[in-house]
Amino acid sequence: MRRGIAGTILNKTVQLILSLFVLSLITFLISRLAPGNPLRAYYGDALEKMSPLQLATARHNLGLDQSLPTQYIRWLGQAFHGDFGISYQYRQPVSQVIAQVGFNTFLLTAVSFILIFALGLLAAVVCVEHEGQWLDRWIQRFGVAAGSVPEFFMAMLMILLFASSLSWLPMSGACGVGSGGFADRAEHLILPAVTLIITHFWYCAYLMKSRLSEEVNKDYVLLCKGKGMTQRQVIYRHGIRNIMPSTISIMAIFLPHLLGGAYVVEMVFSYPGLGRLGVESAQYHDYNMLMLVALITGAVVILANIIAQIINEGLDPRIREERGQML
Repeated sequence: MRRGIAGTILNKTVQLILSLFVLSLITFLISRLAPGNPLRAYYGDALEKMSPLQLATARHNLGLDQSLPTQYIRWLGQAFHGDFGISYQYRQPVSQVIAQVGFNTFLLTAVSFILIFALGLLAAVVCVEHEGQWLDRWIQRFGVAAGSVPEFFMAMLMILLFASSLSWLPMSGACGVGSGGFADRAEHLILPAVTLIITHFWYCAYLMKSRLSEEVNKDYVLLCKGKGMTQRQVIYRHGIRNIMPSTISIMAIFLPHLLGGAYVVEMVFSYPGLGRLGVESAQYHDYNMLMLVALITGAVVILANIIAQIINEGLDPRIREERGQML
């Protein structure tokens, strides 16, 4: 058994490393072949006043005069030692810049993820408990309508209503100027988080509802009801507990979708996070920044899928056996 666990861990680790290697190679080639001049991000308007010799020196200092294979091998070697290069736009190590804003994305995603899980499970329970009744129908209608609205459009509605018209909440940023306390951060987090929750919660709620509905229609439920248990008691005592492993698998698969939505919301609300940083790095050809943002995002997506795969294999041993036969 220990050998099996060790083999699974080794297999998933190799899978993660190879996936990140391929992702880094694709991101590197696309960013380098895209039109644009990264020197403009580093030198700004001073680039126009440079002589050809100065331009050549600037390219040499940033390593841009080398061939693409040499540049990639150099970047890869430095990355293995934790050095991901310098940001052309911010003129700081990219790891420091990402550390400054990465917490904002983590906070937005974590808060939204937890609330979506809680609200999705609550909606699933209410729908199954009142299946076929008006409350079930209205929750489903609201969920489908909210889930059909793009994040950027919902974000603009939130800004128009609660920030511009009512002036209840700030429309941009992660904290006020000269502030950064808990209350101030929470206030700036409300609109982006609510936007993500409204547009994503029904995805999870619907899947949880389907699982829970299947669970309460199994044979053992008839035995429970025969012993005098109500529908609500069956749901809370047995249904929720039995669907929890598959629910965790659903949430693991859902995480990359939520992260992509968070990147869109960050741009609309001018929320300083990895999404906004990634767009700016692509816009200004900040190669090193773009590489690290892509790797972090890719690592989250790959890890989430690996976790979901492990959970599914644990729930259904046939998946693991079929995978073993294929290998």
